[in-house]
Amino acid sequence: MELSKNEIKRVKSLSVKKFRDEAGLFAVEGEKLVAEALASSFDVVDVYRTEEIGLEAMSRISALSSPSPALAVVRMKKGLRLDDAASAGIVRENGLYLGLDVIRDPGNLGTIIRISEWFGVKSVLAAHGTVDLYNPKVLQATMGAVFRVDFHYVNLLEAASSIRSLGGKVYGTFLNGDNIYSRELSNGADSPVMVVTGNESEGISDALGRIVTDRLHIPPFPPDDPGSESLNAAVATAVTLAEFRRRLS
Repeated sequence: MELSKNEIKRVKSLSVKKFRDEAGLFAVEGEKLVAEALASSFDVVDVYRTEEIGLEAMSRISALSSPSPALAVVRMKKGLRLDDAASAGIVRENGLYLGLDVIRDPGNLGTIIRISEWFGVKSVLAAHGTVDLYNPKVLQATMGAVFRVDFHYVNLLEAASSIRSLGGKVYGTFLNGDNIYSRELSNGADSPVMVVTGNESEGISDALGRIVTDRLHIPPFPPDDPGSESLNAAVATAVTLAEFRRRLS
């Protein structure tokens, strides 16, 4: 199977957000991710395998330094980015939601999506300005969870306010918050609950912080000698969600 120059250019261009958005397509690489895409509800447009197109052609369409044996071109799902009105109405059911206050690092976002699937988060709601979901590094870090987790870019202030209006709680992690292990936590069974993860360098914004109902802190050990200034955003998300789910046991 021989690829034309235009086809090589088209697939290769999907490593750039501008061209992904224009085409409404993204690429995933690796046997596992390609298999996950094929098993999902996403529309897989093309599948390329090294054994069919050759190593040289695969190297030319790949975004990886060492191309994998398989690559799939997948159509983006509609409704990824919501306006203010849709953001306010995105929460319709009880459950545990995750809010991301502008996560910039692709590896962090991908890992957080994987963590969200593990802990049964109903939806991941990311503030506009969060790194692109279809960034190749994000996709790799999700390990396929991207095809199963409900994810939207939203006006996070509107979404959080909506949860409060429904009688739910909005939790956020802060250095001056209450010890997460001794605080009472709502698990989302009786009302919607949002756990907010802040930006890697700036934490949760002041505007969103004013909407947070409960400020939590993950204490270091020993408490009087923390060493590191803070936890990585993905690690903090995992610790926080694990504690919320532990309360269900």
